[in-house]
Amino acid sequence: MSAADFAFLIAETDLFLDWSVPVALVVGGGLSFMAVWAVTRHTRRVAHEQAAELLEVARREAAVAAEEMKQKAEAEIQEKRAELNREFDRREIESDVRLREIRAHEESLALLDYQLEQRQERLNRENSAVKQARDAIRALSKSVRKRLEGVSQLDADEIRKQLREEVLLECQDEIRALRRATLEKSEQELQNDARRILVASMQRISSKPNNDLTATIIQLPNEEMKGRIIGREGRNIKSFESATGVTLLIDESPQMVLVSSFDPVRREVARVALDALVKDGRIHPASIEEGVKRAKEEIDLVTTQAGEDAVAKLNINGLHPEIIKLLGRLKYRFSYNQNVLDHSIETAFLASLIASEVGLDPNVAKRAGLLHDVGKGVPGELEGSHAMIGAEFIKRYGETPIVVNAVAAHHEEVRPETVYAGLVILADTISAVRPGARAESMTSYIQRLGRLEKLALSLEGVQQAFAIQAGREIRVVVSPCEVTDDRAREIAKELRKRIEAELQYPSTIKITVIRESRFTETAT
Repeated sequence: MSAADFAFLIAETDLFLDWSVPVALVVGGGLSFMAVWAVTRHTRRVAHEQAAELLEVARREAAVAAEEMKQKAEAEIQEKRAELNREFDRREIESDVRLREIRAHEESLALLDYQLEQRQERLNRENSAVKQARDAIRALSKSVRKRLEGVSQLDADEIRKQLREEVLLECQDEIRALRRATLEKSEQELQNDARRILVASMQRISSKPNNDLTATIIQLPNEEMKGRIIGREGRNIKSFESATGVTLLIDESPQMVLVSSFDPVRREVARVALDALVKDGRIHPASIEEGVKRAKEEIDLVTTQAGEDAVAKLNINGLHPEIIKLLGRLKYRFSYNQNVLDHSIETAFLASLIASEVGLDPNVAKRAGLLHDVGKGVPGELEGSHAMIGAEFIKRYGETPIVVNAVAAHHEEVRPETVYAGLVILADTISAVRPGARAESMTSYIQRLGRLEKLALSLEGVQQAFAIQAGREIRVVVSPCEVTDDRAREIAKELRKRIEAELQYPSTIKITVIRESRFTETAT
């Protein structure tokens, strides 16, 4: 190869190198850009797919959560609606019962007014007749005395003696009738005074009816709390029942536990202890024992305060602290839906009012009335009636024999030795049987009305019988063709005797027998 050719080859090589380097750089940059663009596009597509999946999952979870919240809200709304309906029905029944009682009182007052007017008219007529008879006797006595003095030579003593014998013979029948009328009038006045005293005492005392429960419902914050209350293998619930002496009923009812016991004090201790344990959240045998101990101390303070409040309300002095403490335990006891402590306070007020009306010591009557049911607060381990147990208890702490006998005799298990025992019996009966004091179940109420109507329908000649005024009155319709007026009166008396002998009922039952004939014609 010549030098010229070599030089030309060198020149071509340099020229090629000058062009190949930029082209390689451009091609390499393009390939890198394409690779980066492809990777970016793939990453973006994967990100979009993942975002879509996450969005779909979130949408499904939100729909499920919304559905659950909707169902929960609907359940709460249904529960609130049912609770409101129950409360409305209860209040409607209470208002209906109170309206009936008011109507019954109005009818009774109207009847009493009419009877008082009739009695006043009869008394006025009797007074006029007595006055006329007295004037006639005086005129006859004067004429007889003048006639005897004119025709006789007897002295004044003999004349007076003969005149007295003659007047007695002539007026014997009138004197007997006057004596009988006077006795009847005196007895009627005594009955009217007794009714006035009792009505005045009852009207000055008013209290609301109470509800009697043998179980207490405790609300829980969540369903998980039931498992914690039960504990592993039931050790927590066993420890709680052993410490409190109650029974815990845990069923499928949502977020609630039932505390059951016939001893209301134990039930209240269990309620306070379980509320504290649920709020604290730590439930195990050691905390249960500590919580029950604190609850017992708290209930002891509450019962003592309740007893002191009752004593202060009645302004009674000198009661032993143990009697006051036992009296406070009556706050948690009920008798036929009537709170025993409220009943004792009401009985004390009634006994005091009646004692004031009849001229006795109201403080002694008030003390005996307050303590008459104190035996119901004594624990059930002691045997015997609450009247005898209460009498022995207050006797042990220095109460007077009058109060002790009144407490022991208020159910007539022992003979009343003083008039204060009779006052306590009367006040206890008034507080128990007054309208609204004690409630009875709807089933027994309906059965009592049915037995009352059935008893009336069993009499011969009775067509229809209607128990009204909550069973305090029955109206009997008899056949006018089969039953005369005299027989209708006998039916009323016979029905009264059978009701008193065969039925058990509060207060009194008024019996009205209706006999009437109706004749209808239509003119065309």
